[in-house]
Amino acid sequence: MQNELTIEEWETEFGRQVREIRLRQNLDQRTLALRAGVALNAVKRLESGKGATIKSMIGVLRTLKRADWLTTLSPPVSVSPLQLLKTRKPRERASKSKGGMHA
Repeated sequence: MQNELTIEEWETEFGRQVREIRLRQNLDQRTLALRAGVALNAVKRLESGKGATIKSMIGVLRTLKRADWLTTLSPPVSVSPLQLLKTRKPRERASKSKGGMHA
């Protein structure tokens, strides 16, 4: 199961996918680095699963036209929990007391 992957396995898988997309777009690492505004070593580290900065990752994903991956990290909330509270029906009766009658 993918949720059970280690951090290193996730990095390797992410790097593999980035490399695959880069090759499908017929880009070499140097060209990708130039277009993304990152160092060549950043692209090499990212693709080899050795990590990268968030800035490098975002630059590479935008250049590869895969910035949509970033939106999956934190999808927009369709209904605000606070809005749900505001739209709840008002209570129509009090709760029954548990210890008998109170004055």
